[in-house]
Amino acid sequence: MADADPKPGSAAESQIAMDAPAPEQSAKRRSLMRPLLMFGLPLLIALVAGYLYLTSGRYISTDNAYVRQDVISVSPDVSGRIVAVNVKENQRIKAGDVLFQIDPEPYRIALAQANADLAAARVQVATMATDSSSAAADIESARAELTLAEATYQRQNELMKRGFTTRASFDAAVQDVAAARAKIATGQAAAARARQQIGSGGGSGQPAAIQVALAKRAQAAMNLERTTVRAPSDGVVSQTSRLQVGNITPSGVPALSLVVSDQAWVEANFKETDLDHMRVGQAAELEFDAYPGLKVHGRVQSIGAGTGSEFSVLPAQNANGNWVKVTQRVPVRIAINGKPPRVMIAGLSTDVRIDTGAR
Repeated sequence: MADADPKPGSAAESQIAMDAPAPEQSAKRRSLMRPLLMFGLPLLIALVAGYLYLTSGRYISTDNAYVRQDVISVSPDVSGRIVAVNVKENQRIKAGDVLFQIDPEPYRIALAQANADLAAARVQVATMATDSSSAAADIESARAELTLAEATYQRQNELMKRGFTTRASFDAAVQDVAAARAKIATGQAAAARARQQIGSGGGSGQPAAIQVALAKRAQAAMNLERTTVRAPSDGVVSQTSRLQVGNITPSGVPALSLVVSDQAWVEANFKETDLDHMRVGQAAELEFDAYPGLKVHGRVQSIGAGTGSEFSVLPAQNANGNWVKVTQRVPVRIAINGKPPRVMIAGLSTDVRIDTGAR
């Protein structure tokens, strides 16, 4: 038996009517999308193009950049055998901390010798002062003898004129006068020599011999103090492999390195074609390969006075016939604003982006 047709107004017919899109709503939706596509899309393209135009050339960036820190090469001022090492690799230290110590015994002996030399110099000066006083007394005695010899000469001269004395007595009187005068000259020379030996130099008021001895003692005391090598500033100790107890360390040769950790900056090597709008003080954004997601702000502190090749060990010789033009790079120093949230390790690879404010 054939199925009966659904009656108008049945539930199935109502559901079909609800599922079918109304022609009026579809037409209305199309009428709204048409102006949006006609005007909105070109406007969006214009806005993007305007932004690209305004920011084109404003930002310059490079990944040829690295974290830099001051590195101090610590070397002893005196040579000797290392008897104690107080630091380890990568240890953080404060200024004034003892790094290592050189055997002080030879320098204690040198200081004792310098003290003995100073005492001997003072004795020598005292002896010279006594000699000077003795020379002054000899001069006074010689002057008295000269006075007597001159009086005797005058008497012998008068007697010689009258013929009451012998020629030998007259000649003896003349000789006594000459001898007395020579004795005075000798005493004066001895006194002058004593005064010169005692005399001070350099306006210190100390005799020259004592000044020399004092200088030697000061040098010996300073050398003894320098057997204890201290940190010149805060930082991190590095390259301590050369510090071994028992090794002989020569003076002036670096024994370890000290990285000054609180003075980090970034050295970015920009192409010479990027320097047109770069100025000191411009803002910079720093990213580090070691710390993904970390962004640190800084500023351009200085622009290098020469390209990297100019300060290399073997600068390029562009005056030969094999010259090839190569874009040069100029080191730019980027100062870091404030204290970064992560530790700045010397040599970390960095991406630098500078806002030149162009256009």
